[in-house]
This record gives sequence, C-alpha cells and structure tokens, in this order.
Amino acid sequence: MLADDGEWITLLEPMMPAEGDRRLEDLSMQLAEKASALNHQVKPRVRQSMSSLVRSMNCYYSNLIEGHNTHPVDIDRALAGDYSQDFRKRCLQLEARSHIEVQAMIDEGQGPEDIVSVEYVTWLHEAFCSRLPDEMLWAENPETGNRLKVIPGELRTTLVCVGQHIPPSAGALPRFLNRFSEAYQPSRLSRLRQVVAAAAAHHRLLWIHPFLDGNGRVVRLLSHAYLKSIGIGSGLWSVSRGLARRVQDYKALLMAADRQRWNDLDGRGNLSAKALKSFCEFFLETCIDQVEFMQSLLEPGELLRRIERHIAGEVLGKRLPKGSFSLLREALIFDEFERGQAGSITGYQERQARTVLKALLDAKLLVSDQPKGKVYLGFPISVVEDWFPKLSPPRP
Repeated sequence: MLADDGEWITLLEPMMPAEGDRRLEDLSMQLAEKASALNHQVKPRVRQSMSSLVRSMNCYYSNLIEGHNTHPVDIDRALAGDYSQDFRKRCLQLEARSHIEVQAMIDEGQGPEDIVSVEYVTWLHEAFCSRLPDEMLWAENPETGNRLKVIPGELRTTLVCVGQHIPPSAGALPRFLNRFSEAYQPSRLSRLRQVVAAAAAHHRLLWIHPFLDGNGRVVRLLSHAYLKSIGIGSGLWSVSRGLARRVQDYKALLMAADRQRWNDLDGRGNLSAKALKSFCEFFLETCIDQVEFMQSLLEPGELLRRIERHIAGEVLGKRLPKGSFSLLREALIFDEFERGQAGSITGYQERQARTVLKALLDAKLLVSDQPKGKVYLGFPISVVEDWFPKLSPPRP
C-alpha cells in the first residue's frame, strides 16, 4: 500500500540477507561459539570488574567514530565527577559519562522489554540525550546553517540528508520503525538468523535515521543490547572498538548498503542485497575479532604474568608494598577472598598483611561491595596499558 506521502515501506527491503548463505551461517556459528567460550573463561567477579572497564572502552570508541576523542583517562575523571575547566572538553566528558550510564542501564535490563520496538529505540535516545549538556543538543543544517534543537527521545520532524542518502520523511518514520521492529524480532528468527539480524538491523536503523542527531550512538548501543539479548553479547567485549579501528571500511560499507540494487542479480528488494550481505559479513567478522582479542587478553596464565610484571615494577618503585602480587594472584585464581585471609595468603603477620591489603584497596586494584566484605580484582584506568595492552589508546 502506498502512503499519503508517497513512501513505500518496501523502500527498506531487503531487511535480511537471503537464508542459507553459507558464509553468514559460518560466521554466526563462530561468533556464538567464541562468545560462549569467552563467557566461560572468565569468573563472575572478574567479569563484573571487566564489564565496567569495557563500558568505558566501548564509550571511547563509539564516540571516536563520531569524531569525538575523549581519552579514557578523561572519561574516568568524568565518572568521578572531575570535569575539565575547558568548555569543549567538559562537554565531551559529559557525553562520555552519558554513554556509559546508558550502557549500564542496558546491562541491568532497564528499558522497554521489546528491544527492537519504537519505544526501546526512543528510550535509548532519550536516556542518552537527556544526560547531555544543552550545548550538545543542537543539529546544524549544512546547507542553510540553521540550528535545530534535538529533543531527547523524539523522532525528527524534518527531512534530512546524510551524505548522498535521503532517509524517509518525518511522517513516514513510524511506519519504517514498525517494519524494523517486525523484521528483527528475535522470537521470530532462528538462532543463526538472530545473529545475522543483529548485523542487518545495525545498518537498517541508520538508514531510517530516526533522530535529528545521536543516531550513531543509539544504533551502536542498540547493537550491544540486541547481541546481549540473544546471548551473544556481554560486558566482556565491544564491537565498537573493532568498528573504530576500521572506521573507513565501516563507513564505506554502510554507505554502500544505502544504495539501490544494481540489477536483477542483486536481490529483489529496493536496496542492494549484495551490499547488505557485505556489511553483515564485515560486522560479524568484526565481532569475532573483538571476542578473540578479549579471549587473548583474559587468558588467565598470560594475564597473571602481565600483572606480576607490573606489580614487580610498582614494588621496586615503592609505590606498592611487598606481598601485593600474592593477594592479586589469589583474587584472579579464586575470584574473591575474605579480608581475614590476607595474612595466610601473604605469609605476613596480621598488621603487615592489613597494610598490604589497604594499599591495594586504596589503589583500586582490589575492590569490595561492602566495607568489610570479600575483595576481588579491580581494573583502574592506571593499569590498563600494562594489564590489557592495546585495549585502550596510550595515555596522553
């Protein structure tokens, strides 16, 4: 049926690559298997601490794709409420904090239950944009120079142009978003098709471009939520890191998938089926690459050796007391331990053991949920370069 504004929802077709594609099925199976192996590799408390660190990294790389370079050190300061006096830098810190808080909400299961619904997509936008400073809630028309106010959670009310792509008109957005929700409902898809859908939905929501601004961040947050909902994603890895590291390929493949089909050999929908398949392959390959990267970083033996090497330098420089490594090793191997065990673990008398424990707690290398509760590994930004090389950019 043709709408009053002349825009068919079939303009968005195909919603998915054709079924039975061997390459996409293989990639989907690989991703599912590797993500499961990573989850089983990491103990619960280490996963808890790692998830907080990965949120910051995900935020850094997602914003970097938008051209906003806020170093993880500055993100860490923002989380502690320590904002720069520089106006621009402070705005970027607030933006980063907003992203992290929304991802934490996703990980906690907040938001509407249906993650591909219009309600969920607008909830993501509202949750993210409502935390931004007013100065970042304006979009400029590159042709006229007019500035338009971005309303958190509200669909755009004007026509926009994204490069060479003209997304649907404002009046058509509800129809296209309803089609989006229908096509990517996980409950209607097989296990392997759910994984492919995570990739296809990433592009198709960007094609719809539902908001005046903030679409890129919303889509990447939605991809995190979608992957998590189908049991693939977790707090242990971030696709945004991989997309940022290949940002030119990412943007080029997105643009290619915006185009109409070339000929009768390019599917039967309005958009290029070959380009959508290429983007889905790229997206899934990127996910696999990032899961493998985190598997290598979190391999217990190698991680323990990196921690030992770093702590040896800290002890030599008298920044940490002797006996520190034995407590950290205990936390990594056994996930957590009682504070009263510090003496038996270090071999020190109670008073000296408490001194070592306090030093590690002060340095946030050990953390606890309760003042006198069990302690477990923490991953402060100060140790990331040594403990998790190449996870984040070098310190400035």
